Amino acid sequence: MKIILLTHQRELKKSTNTGSLVVDVLADKAEVIVWHRKNPSPRLLDYIAQGSTALLYPSNESLLISQSDDYQRYIIIDGTWQEAQKIFNRSPYLHDLPGVKIQLDGASAYNLRRNQRPDCLCTAECAIEALKARGLDDYACDLQSSFISYLSPGG
Repeated sequence: MKIILLTHQRELKKSTNTGSLVVDVLADKAEVIVWHRKNPSPRLLDYIAQGSTALLYPSNESLLISQSDDYQRYIIIDGTWQEAQKIFNRSPYLHDLPGVKIQLDGASAYNLRRNQRPDCLCTAECAIEALKARGLDDYACDLQSSFISYLSPGG
């Protein structure tokens, strides 16, 4: 399994971005692809064309990731929720991908930004839940530990 972070350019400079944790912990099981509105990444388009790629993004049509087919790649849009919506809405190549979502069992532990939605998770939390759903508990545990350290004062 591979997690592809479709990252808004502004996120790359933010110290509050948890996508960097995902890449640091998962190494070759994660990849950052920077989103460009007018020039989609050929690499991303190739992944999509290969099939076995799902978009982790909540919608009415999305299946729970734990109840969906075992895809090889999961795209997570990495940005604020406003940025993520913009990326999704302006990227027609994402609209036909199979959609998956995660079951929320509690509130997000992420508290480093204002204007967060109460029913949403940050990028690292989404990746943790995706790993758990696919039975990759060791990776999920490692990422969870890094995420907790990251949230701790001085972390």
